[in-house]
Amino acid sequence: MRKIFAALVVSTVLAGAAQAATVYPLDRATILAGSPFDFKVEFTSVIKPEDVKITVNGQDYKTVLGKEVQFVAEEKNKDKLLGSAVILRGLTLANAGDYKVEISAGSETRTVTWNVYGTGAAPKAKNVIFLLGDGLSVAHRTAARIMSKGMTEGKANARLAMDDLDRMAFVGTSATNAINTDSANTMSAYMTGHKTAVNAIGVYADRTPDPLDDPRVETIAEALRRQTGKSIGIVATSEIEDATPAAVVAHTRNRNDKADVVGMLLDVKPEVVLGGGSAYFLPQATAGSKRKDDKDFINLFKDAGYTLATDKNELAASANANGLLLGLFHPGNLDVTLDREFLKKGTVEKYPNQPGLVAMTKVALDRLSKDQDGFFLMVEASSIDKMSHPLDWDRAVVDTIEFDKAIGLAREFQKANPDTLIVVTGDHTHGVSIIGTVDDEKPGTEMREKVGIYAEAGFPNYKDENGDGYPDKIDVSRRLFLAANNGPDHYETFRPKMDGPFVPAIQNEKKEYVVNEQYKNVPGAVFVQGNIPKSGDSGVHSVDDVVLQAAGPGSEGFKGYMEQSDIYKVLADTFALGSKQTN
Repeated sequence: MRKIFAALVVSTVLAGAAQAATVYPLDRATILAGSPFDFKVEFTSVIKPEDVKITVNGQDYKTVLGKEVQFVAEEKNKDKLLGSAVILRGLTLANAGDYKVEISAGSETRTVTWNVYGTGAAPKAKNVIFLLGDGLSVAHRTAARIMSKGMTEGKANARLAMDDLDRMAFVGTSATNAINTDSANTMSAYMTGHKTAVNAIGVYADRTPDPLDDPRVETIAEALRRQTGKSIGIVATSEIEDATPAAVVAHTRNRNDKADVVGMLLDVKPEVVLGGGSAYFLPQATAGSKRKDDKDFINLFKDAGYTLATDKNELAASANANGLLLGLFHPGNLDVTLDREFLKKGTVEKYPNQPGLVAMTKVALDRLSKDQDGFFLMVEASSIDKMSHPLDWDRAVVDTIEFDKAIGLAREFQKANPDTLIVVTGDHTHGVSIIGTVDDEKPGTEMREKVGIYAEAGFPNYKDENGDGYPDKIDVSRRLFLAANNGPDHYETFRPKMDGPFVPAIQNEKKEYVVNEQYKNVPGAVFVQGNIPKSGDSGVHSVDDVVLQAAGPGSEGFKGYMEQSDIYKVLADTFALGSKQTN
């Protein structure tokens, strides 16, 4: 019996060694025909170039790929030897079909199959408006509908704009290296058709330490430039270099390479770029700069023909102008809707004229619609996520209402321009649900006993007497009670945070995140034991599928369960990116 067990162990080890090589693109990758990508093989040992054998569909790779790989004798991470590698940059495959790639070098082998797909010859839509609520979960949508529209006898008093998009799919969000994901991986998959690792954008995450040398894949912006004459717009309430907007154009293993992303934006030159993040445009000598070099990207963008807008007045004045537009309205992320428009908290006193998502989207549509070839516009409501992390649900929901208003604006544009596809989705979810209500009128001082569940929940008493779509107050006497299934140690106060965003945990001398005692003495506050590692200061993303909704030509491609990378296939087919449309 021991001999049999030992033989099984040896065979298992040998089987593992036989699959040691890593290949990019990964097995089951989907690749648009004619779209450039980098091919790389990483071996775990140092090998000789003559030992490397690569075939594609049974033929020598050079016959099919038309190029010869570059051999790298040794890849290193500092002093650690990683092994040999081969790489081929800018590879394209013109013909659709399955490509079986077999690699061997000594005892190391690997086989992967890529699916190369084509598109129709003619576009289905002239324009695509891709609206993404970062972190958008079903609870955010439901809460936004109740808070904005109200509910009577169990029925919503009105519908959100997103409620009437007629196509729907569930989208899996997992990364290539983890079941849980971040914005970088998902948006990169949406914008390239390739799943990748957490924190990676427009690349497959390889083993080398340089985040800018990883195998690249083509972004939708690059594909549009290569195949069409369409304009490109990027709108976000975050830093414009943040993961989601960056994924439209960028290539890096590290989403925090924000200074490099600015250069990548300039390389592609989207016609409209609106958001925060001016600190990464300023040379290091300028106060507030987050660059480590002397490049002045404000002037470089101006030299490239961009008009600069720095507040909502300048943005409004630019609506009817022609040419390239760069709007930078904050050194970092824009203030969230609740603080910016209503409470005047956060940094609003310092930056009082920040535009909102709706204003930015309107200007972008006005500018981009002048292009007779059509356009691709990406709009991100960034702070649904940024307020969900610290468990500040009221701010997250109010930002969801603003997001829905931007969707409504897109729907109005679509009515006048029916050759427009609208896609609305999230990139990942948060572990949040609506539990019921909190009713201040219930007797007693213990806030937990004021939580209404089942029949005791009743309905919230938000009002919108001025008809702007936002509740006149969020700190009403009977309000929605949202709660998370994960987070750090914190105090649940059962109340909106009227003085500024919630800070649930702070770091101690051991670099552990512990409960923020600031909220301890709020009447009725309850200590909540955290359930994530103490290295985390906020709630984390959940692995749940996100909901995608769409309307317009091409929307029939969204259905059932889809991977993030499948979304790009629909976008590519809608725009016929497999077919050259310019001379």
